[in-house]
Amino acid sequence: MRFEFSTSNRILFGSGTVSEVPVVAKTFGCHAFVLYDLFSLANPLIEQLEAIGLTPLPCPVRGEPTEQSVLETVRLAREGTCDLVVGIGGGSTLDMGKAVAALLTNPGVLLDYLEVVGMGRPLEIASIPYIAIPTTAGTGSEVTRNAVISVREKRVKVSLRSPHLLPRLAVVDSELTYSLPREITASTGIDALTQCIEPFVCNSPNPMTDAICREGIRRTVRSLQRAFENGRDAEAREDMCLASLFGGMALANAKLGAVHGFAGPLGGMFNAPHGAICARLLPFVMEANIHDLRIRNKNSLVLDRYGEVASLMTGNALAKAEDGTRWVQKLVQSLNIPPLASYGVSTADFPAIVDQARMASSMKGNPVELKKEELTEILEKAL
Repeated sequence: MRFEFSTSNRILFGSGTVSEVPVVAKTFGCHAFVLYDLFSLANPLIEQLEAIGLTPLPCPVRGEPTEQSVLETVRLAREGTCDLVVGIGGGSTLDMGKAVAALLTNPGVLLDYLEVVGMGRPLEIASIPYIAIPTTAGTGSEVTRNAVISVREKRVKVSLRSPHLLPRLAVVDSELTYSLPREITASTGIDALTQCIEPFVCNSPNPMTDAICREGIRRTVRSLQRAFENGRDAEAREDMCLASLFGGMALANAKLGAVHGFAGPLGGMFNAPHGAICARLLPFVMEANIHDLRIRNKNSLVLDRYGEVASLMTGNALAKAEDGTRWVQKLVQSLNIPPLASYGVSTADFPAIVDQARMASSMKGNPVELKKEELTEILEKAL
């Protein structure tokens, strides 16, 4: 057995921990480049950074990072002579922060380092210190080694990927998620669940990711519906922040699968949130994988893992793999997850989506190699 496990250098978890950021930030630098998507959440932190003697340079992040927006943001940080990056927001803001921190120290341009559409060169120089503070509970970006970038000209989303992208400090404060709208709570919550299920059933799991995936699934099962119904349920919000954190750790150290294999192409071709795409696809990918395993390899240990997932979801130790699929389908319905068609996806787009999905790095972790017809059927059900 051989595996490795990497995560952020330090993790602070707990209610109110965002108030500890300024003291730590002062040990990292003097000029803080503060990326945010909601000024109402970022402003208290900016004021606290100023009060402790740092010079913050606030910068809003509008939408998902693109090649152009990353380069422009790097330019602004460089002009401000920033020696520290702080990202407070959702996955897009945290990913922008990782990309900026890395490109401030590494020469060249973004395309030099992007996979698939770029040269895919390794980032060889450590990023400047980066503090990641999530305000949603889904992506786990605060503990992952990649930043997802939209390349609009090619209508794809690809990753900047390197161990250097791991933040110096991740601060997970569940109080920052209390005001999340219900639809974002739902979609990001199922994204967190997906990122605990896919590494658990992927073709290269390991004992450490297995343990955190199990715990992440348990906490999502007991708390996502509660957080959706009452955003100020402190225990439920804390559970979902932990599930998101664990999902991020898992995907950074194991692999994903067909849900995320589809998510990149769909997110690049359509204006659809990553979490909503994952939420819509999850039950149908689970169904396809289980069906395929039953036919091709009925003694597969992955079926046992899907059975364990089903047991965690239903509370029934004798649950079968298919019971987990049905549980997720009911959850998706109860959380009002929209169909893919609501984002403009049509059957005419299926061939291009399938072709791109089959080449996606995440698809390589799927426990079975799904055929084009099976991938198309997943899209048909999710439409």
